[in-house]
Amino acid sequence: MLCSWVAVIALVAFILLSVRIVNEYERGVLFTFGKFSGIMGPGIHIVIPIIQSWERVDIRVNVIDVPKQDTMTKDNVSVVINAVIYFRIADPKASVIEVENIYSATSQLAQTTMRNVVGEITLDELLTKRDETAKKIRKIVDDATDAWGVKVEAVELKDIELPPDLVRVIAKEAEAEREKRAIIIKAEGEVQAAKSFVKAAKELSKIDGALHIRTLQTINNLGNEKSITKVYALPYELLRDLESFLKNFKK
Repeated sequence: MLCSWVAVIALVAFILLSVRIVNEYERGVLFTFGKFSGIMGPGIHIVIPIIQSWERVDIRVNVIDVPKQDTMTKDNVSVVINAVIYFRIADPKASVIEVENIYSATSQLAQTTMRNVVGEITLDELLTKRDETAKKIRKIVDDATDAWGVKVEAVELKDIELPPDLVRVIAKEAEAEREKRAIIIKAEGEVQAAKSFVKAAKELSKIDGALHIRTLQTINNLGNEKSITKVYALPYELLRDLESFLKNFKK
């Protein structure tokens, strides 16, 4: 009777020590006598103690925050940059067998790659082509980690910190550019206004007395303003008749 109870207890203990549950978002890498013997999918599995061992692998998308790196661009500008890497484990076997710590190794590789890529481009390219730079980093890291069973989904450049002196220079350049655009727009407006005035003058000159009426309107508008300036205007027709009279008088 005692032996039966001992056998039952031993069996229960064996089952408790042997049963392993793998979640849907995980895979188990099974080893028998230290050799790879298979991948454990989601569900309940028996892992024989002492004889077998296993490693749990999370196959969901993981996020690594790449620490800030002090990097020199191609045009010798020092920038501090950091990034975020989104990756998942596509091959659980390789991620356990080929590399000791998949997260640390991927982070270190990303840091080195980011410094190398930034060193090959100018500051303007880095600021204006952030997406292209991130894609280039992603491709290099993805190709290098294929042997580790890693699939890099995306790389995003988070912050690009510039030296304070350079920030002030860029701000001045932006202000000068805005002032230049404002001057150009104002000049274009004046050109359009001048064309409109010329066109209006041509149309008014075709009608007798039209320019005189326009002159009286201008004088009236000036009279409504608070000004000590006095304007005396002569009708255009009178000046034209006077000009004809002088020409005939000289003859």
